[in-house]
Amino acid sequence: MIQLHNNHYQIGGIDIDTLCKTYDTPIYVYDTAIIKRQYETLTKAFASCNTRIKFACKALNNINILRYFKQLGAGLDTVSIQEVWVGLKAGFEPHEIIYTPNCVSMEEIELAVQAGVQINIDNLSVLEQFGTKYGSTIPVCIRINPHVMAGGNINISTGHIDSKFGISIYQMRHAERIVNSLKMHVNGLHMHTGSDIVDVDIFLRAADILFEQTQYFKDLEFIDFGSGFKVPYKPDDYYTDMQELGEKLSKRFLEFCKEYGRDLQLSFEPGKFLVSQCGTFLVKVNVLKQTTAAMFVGVDSGLNHLIRPMFYNAYHHITNVSNPGGKERIYTVVGYICETDTFGWDRKLSEVHEGDILAFSNAGAYGNTMASNYNSRFRPAEVMVHEGKHYLIRKRENIDDLLRNQVELEEFK
Repeated sequence: MIQLHNNHYQIGGIDIDTLCKTYDTPIYVYDTAIIKRQYETLTKAFASCNTRIKFACKALNNINILRYFKQLGAGLDTVSIQEVWVGLKAGFEPHEIIYTPNCVSMEEIELAVQAGVQINIDNLSVLEQFGTKYGSTIPVCIRINPHVMAGGNINISTGHIDSKFGISIYQMRHAERIVNSLKMHVNGLHMHTGSDIVDVDIFLRAADILFEQTQYFKDLEFIDFGSGFKVPYKPDDYYTDMQELGEKLSKRFLEFCKEYGRDLQLSFEPGKFLVSQCGTFLVKVNVLKQTTAAMFVGVDSGLNHLIRPMFYNAYHHITNVSNPGGKERIYTVVGYICETDTFGWDRKLSEVHEGDILAFSNAGAYGNTMASNYNSRFRPAEVMVHEGKHYLIRKRENIDDLLRNQVELEEFK
């Protein structure tokens, strides 16, 4: 998150000019103070419950970021065996990690079992295969689909009737039969309706649906609501009111625990809420190009580094940090990839010159984790700002990284 101080833009008290001169561009910069603020906002909102926050590491998977979450007291939400392995290397204990895959092989799930993490299953076929192999020896969580349409984009809406995620609430009797016949131990119920949810009532409606499914499972230890909390992207943007959600959902959860006859753990798996605002993506202006229709600002990055604007039509606020207070003009900011990789149309920016540094806000979530080597471009460096100091936490790639796993055949040399 950038701040203007003495006519210089800073991240965590460090001048952006210093960061760019030290590490060059493009770079992702993460401010741990923002991560801590977001984590504490969430834990305070649900302080009346036995709450466990598990960071969804698909949002930002640098091992140093994971270790920082470990220090804060968070657990880890993973969606692949590779994320499990990285989490273990980051120092998380197996019981602190939940593994929620989708459409993976039983071989991968067996690797997660060997790692000792919490297994979360989201389809009947795998549930039956799992029960046949492990019976009651390995506890399992079940991910349900509540058939609630929620989320800011169809690609991140995961709880509706056409979603590939979760076991339908209308299949719970079938799930119960599998569990009972194979004597499985179901220790948790899980759901995730989608991302960028503003309406608190959507959470409450989905929560009631989830609570209803507990009638089929009498030995639960936790209820996991996934996440979907929205943070502001645009100026004056909407966001999830965490205080309101905390008050209403905590009250309902505690009432449910009394009805269920046991105090359960309340779990959440936020990704974007925890790290989106901590991240800033810094790029340099390569060219200005005037056409008959627009003034293009071409930068030293593209959809290979930050694909969210192209893939999700996501808005990232853009600031010309090299010209604070300059006269505003209208620009269209584009990348250097051989595709239409537009970061933002018709944006008001302080007058831009070639060589200026632009800052993309809310770049901490699903930025570098979705980066690629398209056009044989190198992926960028990552920098952490922590307690007034800055640290390189991922090197910029080079040609050796690009070719590392390619096998050169002698006959073509």
